[in-house]
Amino acid sequence: MHITLCLTDTKPEPWLAGLQAAWPEATLSVWQPGAPPADYAVVWAPPQQFLDEQSGLKALFNIGAGVDALMQKRIAPGTLVVRLDDAGMSVQMAEFVTHAVIRHFRELDGYQADVAQGRWSYRKPRSRAACQVGVLGLGVLGERVARALQVFEFPVRGFSRSPKQIEGVACYSGAMDGAGLHDFLAGLQVLICLLPLTPETENILNRDNLSRLARGAHVINVARGAHLVEADLLDLLASGQLSGATLDVFRTEPLPAGHPFWQHPQITVTPHTSARTLREESIAQIVGKMRALQRGEPIAGVVDPVRGY
Repeated sequence: MHITLCLTDTKPEPWLAGLQAAWPEATLSVWQPGAPPADYAVVWAPPQQFLDEQSGLKALFNIGAGVDALMQKRIAPGTLVVRLDDAGMSVQMAEFVTHAVIRHFRELDGYQADVAQGRWSYRKPRSRAACQVGVLGLGVLGERVARALQVFEFPVRGFSRSPKQIEGVACYSGAMDGAGLHDFLAGLQVLICLLPLTPETENILNRDNLSRLARGAHVINVARGAHLVEADLLDLLASGQLSGATLDVFRTEPLPAGHPFWQHPQITVTPHTSARTLREESIAQIVGKMRALQRGEPIAGVVDPVRGY
C-alpha cells in the first residue's frame, strides 16, 4: 500500500510521521514530480501536475473540510475525493460561532467601546426569544452549530439544499434562489454562513438576500470568502440594514493591507481560524477510511462531483 503526500504550504513531515505510525505496514512518500504512482494521496492544494501524474489513485484525501478549490481541477474519473467530515472541527466551529452570536446579542462590542473611553454604560437587555438565528448550511459543522446555539435558548432556523430534520431547529430547504431560502432568511437577527462553495452558492450573501434579514441584523461568515459580496455588505452596514459582521474568511487571504474590512468599526476580522485542522484526529480518520476502502466498505465524506461537496 503506497500513500503519497502533496501538501502545498504545509509541512509534510508531521503528517508523514503520523500516518506511518497509524499504518506501519504502508509505504509513504512526499510527492515529487515524476514519482511512481501511489494508491492513495493525502493532499492540500495540490498542483495540476500532481493530479495528472497520479491519475490512477483510488482516493484523494483532502486535509480540510472545504474542497471547492480541489474540485476546480482536473481529477481522473474513478478517483474518489474525500473530505474531512469532522476531525475535531465541529466543536471548534461551535465555539467560534456561539461566541460571535453571544457577543452580538449581549452588545459586548458596545460595552468594550464604552470602557475604552472610561464610560460605565447600561444597555437594556434584549429578548432572547426575538433573536432568531439562522444557520445557512446544515452539514456536519452547520448541524453542530445549530445544536450548540440551542443550549443558549436561541430560536434557531436552518437551511439546506435537501430536507433535514434536527430536533428543536426550524428546518427549511430548496434551491439557493427559491422560496424556501427566502422564508428562512425573513426577519433573522443573526445569519451564519456555513455553506460549501459551489457555483450556486457563490455570492449568496448579497444585497437582495441580506436585505431580507431583520433591520440591524448581524452576519457571520465562516465558510468561504466568495460567498460574500463585499461591496453589498459595506453598503448595508452604512445604511443601518446590518449592524455588524463577523468575518473569518475572505476572497483574498491573507486579507490585503488597506482593505476596508481591517479598520471598519462594525466588522470583526479573524484570520481564517474558526475551525483549524487537527492533525492527530485527521490522521486517525483518514487511515480509518483508507482501511475501510481496502476492505471494500463504504465511507463517509465522499464528494459528489456534480454537487461539488
